[in-house]
Amino acid sequence: MNGKRVFTRTILLLGFVSLFNDISSEMLYPVMPVYLKSIGYSALWIGILEGIAEGTAGLSKGYFGRLSDAKGRRMPFVQLGYFLSSFAKSAVILFLNPVWILGCKVTDKLGKGIRTGARDAVLSDESTKENSGRVFGFHRAMDTVGAAIGPLLALIWLGFHPGSYRILFYVAFIPAIIGVFCTFLVKETRVLQPVKPVKKKSFLSFFPYWKKSNSAFRKIVGGLFIFALFNSSDVFLLLMAKQHGLNDMQVIGVYVFYNLVYAIFSLPFGILADKWGKKQCMCIGLIFFVITYAGMSQQGGIVSIIVLFFCYGLYAAATDGVSKAWISGLVPKQETGSALGLLAGCVSLAAIFASTATGLIWKFGQGQMALMLTAGVAGLVLVYFMVSVKENP
Repeated sequence: MNGKRVFTRTILLLGFVSLFNDISSEMLYPVMPVYLKSIGYSALWIGILEGIAEGTAGLSKGYFGRLSDAKGRRMPFVQLGYFLSSFAKSAVILFLNPVWILGCKVTDKLGKGIRTGARDAVLSDESTKENSGRVFGFHRAMDTVGAAIGPLLALIWLGFHPGSYRILFYVAFIPAIIGVFCTFLVKETRVLQPVKPVKKKSFLSFFPYWKKSNSAFRKIVGGLFIFALFNSSDVFLLLMAKQHGLNDMQVIGVYVFYNLVYAIFSLPFGILADKWGKKQCMCIGLIFFVITYAGMSQQGGIVSIIVLFFCYGLYAAATDGVSKAWISGLVPKQETGSALGLLAGCVSLAAIFASTATGLIWKFGQGQMALMLTAGVAGLVLVYFMVSVKENP
């Protein structure tokens, strides 16, 4: 890494890549379910579609993270991943056949899986244990600024052009391709010593890294996996906000507000993590999570919901980038793709179970109970981290 400079050219460029990619993705996030319903998809089929796509992303994150270690290269995976996602997102609009739409969604998520482990490994390579929280915090901030800008642009577009969903898909392609272009400006400065590839080549070939990893890695990832098994999609928080009386514009508004809080506080929490410790920062984030889910399970007005989404933004800022920084400091540099890929893959797969279980509980009119259950498990994971996990084992 480059001397005293924390935010190197590579870190800055990858930040802008995520910024533009998330502007594109989040422009389509609010309208995708509406568009799919307009061409005949039921809520059940939309759920199945998202489940298959997320499953593909979960498995591919671990596989391609490990493959980037085996090849000793990072950027080709980053470039290919963003390229595939950029085209697949907008290509959805070209097809009506469910099979082709499924192919586009899977390709989009496959692209995410290809790039995630390798990209996070590049960020780890460009950082040290002393500043990794800031590096990952900055990246999450840039990513989340895009997640806030995207829905706002979609709202503005649909405000002037009601129902013009098809054109919006093409408009969203512009920031996506700018992000792809930025990946080709990144120079892979660190030449890794390739590790011996595993013989098994399936998407499950990254799981053996669990046995190879050290006990500190397994303790942290184990806790995060249990948490992810009960941490369902943000959609359920938005649904609860809707049940509490917010209209559609207010629901989208609190979602944008959450992303702004997330973006603003990601870098400050990264700095605090470097100073106080990653474990302490993770625990603070989990406290905010418990407050959010326990609070949302109770009836409240718009003011209380805004306060709770503020807490939820603080949770995300204090945990997302920090968890990656924490994990990357526990493994050798040549294994960061495998380690971060395994983490991302396990969390993604667990999220499918979490959202499915929450949806089933919700179906029987027990949404408040589902949120309280999630808050309770998060509280147990918080205690586990505080008691059983050391900051620097």
